[in-house]
Amino acid sequence: MQATTKSSSAVKILQIVFALIVCAVVVLPLGVAAGSKPSETKGRYYFRQTCKSCHTKGAAGGEITPLTKIQAQWKLYFVKGKHNRATEPLAKVMSDEQLQDVAAYLNAHAADSPQPETCGK
Repeated sequence: MQATTKSSSAVKILQIVFALIVCAVVVLPLGVAAGSKPSETKGRYYFRQTCKSCHTKGAAGGEITPLTKIQAQWKLYFVKGKHNRATEPLAKVMSDEQLQDVAAYLNAHAADSPQPETCGK
């Protein structure tokens, strides 16, 4: 009887260990992807695709490039989260993930950054 109890306990422990391993393999990568670092490369792409149509020289929104602001100003802009002369939320323009990528790009290439950049024409 004791051998059967020990055997079933060992099986239950192995099942629990297996379940934990499965969770680690399946769930942890999802958490890492969701909490991943913003991408400057994606941010540049989103900025060019979404923002540049209104924010070029002579356009309705006026010309805006990473050089338009210093890093502290870009950070404040994204903290406030307002767009279109503070009349609408930034979340109306892009997803949170895209906004984080654009913020990373603009901040990394702001006028006072180590690598200032205009975003090209």
